[in-house]
Amino acid sequence: MPIPPGPTASRLRQTVRWIYRPGAMMEDSHRRYGDMFTLRLAHEGTWVFLAHPDMVKQVFTGDARVLHAGEANIVVQPFLGDHSVLLLDEAAHMSQRKLMLPPFHGERMRSYERTMAEVAAAEIESWPAGVPYAVRPAMQRITLEVIMRTVFGVQDGERRERLRARLSKMLEWGSDPRRMTMLAAIGPKRIGRTPMFRAVRAPADELIYEEIRARRSAPDLAEREDVLSMLMQARHEDGSPMTDEELRDELMTLLVAGHETTASALAWAVERSVRTPGVLERLRDGDDDYVDAVCKETLRLRPILALVLRKLTEPMEIGGMELPAGVNVAPCVYLIHRRPDVYPDPYAFRPERFIDQPAGTYTWIPFGGGVRRCLGASFALFEMRVVLRELVARVDLRAADPRPERITRRAITLVPERGGEVVAERRAVAGPSGSPAAARAPAAA
Repeated sequence: MPIPPGPTASRLRQTVRWIYRPGAMMEDSHRRYGDMFTLRLAHEGTWVFLAHPDMVKQVFTGDARVLHAGEANIVVQPFLGDHSVLLLDEAAHMSQRKLMLPPFHGERMRSYERTMAEVAAAEIESWPAGVPYAVRPAMQRITLEVIMRTVFGVQDGERRERLRARLSKMLEWGSDPRRMTMLAAIGPKRIGRTPMFRAVRAPADELIYEEIRARRSAPDLAEREDVLSMLMQARHEDGSPMTDEELRDELMTLLVAGHETTASALAWAVERSVRTPGVLERLRDGDDDYVDAVCKETLRLRPILALVLRKLTEPMEIGGMELPAGVNVAPCVYLIHRRPDVYPDPYAFRPERFIDQPAGTYTWIPFGGGVRRCLGASFALFEMRVVLRELVARVDLRAADPRPERITRRAITLVPERGGEVVAERRAVAGPSGSPAAARAPAAA
């Protein structure tokens, strides 16, 4: 069965280019081959990229028995484990997804608002004034601390610091581009068995399981609002609770999906805002719709993940072409978000476009879509809004270098090459408990 055309270079050369020049590779292929093209990557099989909204709709509304996301996400298995909702398909996926939905409802999200604001305020107040400063590492510290408190629910400061250090070491290990090259060379299953990987995963797992055991016997479990405590009280359809292994894997899923990604999105929001006249001033005005629009435009122009994947378990017609079983179809976030017929002047950062017109279900897809849409999408957008409000309330910002920052890869995410480097000057503002930023934070989407 034929597949769409694509680059003719060897699988190795395509893989190396995908790791180091993903944006150029996608745009070059789109220009040459159109809205459907094929890449061949080491240990990833055949990827058919889809760059038209109609094709995206076919995938997001298609039969989950045919379109397996879990199989396609195998690259993250060494970190997340076999029980992760990201690695499950069909009935197993839906069962686990139902257990994980309640903690991310709007009311629950609003209960995390003060924590998010306090964490952001403390970090921003520590920034040096008047010198170039990369905000992405700072945003990583914010998002990790928020996860430690709201998802893991670790209240003791010393225990939180120990867990933070071990998780950070594991995440940094996986973010090194050299490790991405090694992963491509030997595959995710083999890398998960290597001593070097076990040396960073085992210490983190030790503390996670320690926290799970302690939480199970906590007298106030039913009253706690952190995600781990709620997951412990959830029940499968047969009445059984989640096992320690399931809890560990879902905690890691929420960490990996919500830490680096949200931190990088915030760094891009800063990087784009300081280079676009009027954006920071409008953010400071506190218009809820505009703050939300800045977040959405950031994720449009600088999506953190370039694509989403589904592995075909049987042949499927997409875009007028019959694709064979076994290929991975890839609705391409990066290319869909740059279509001039959907987004006029697509390379310009224009938040107001999301005030004039709502985000489209199949044309704004930073969190994927359909039954596999990211569980933490509302949480991420909510956190971005809270942090941006704290940021513009506490510091004046300008670009440290007038040159825009190029897109570079950090593991599977796309980040600013200089970390969103800015110069900050302190503003007079109330403390975090009474900050105007915290007071204005909107409800979750």
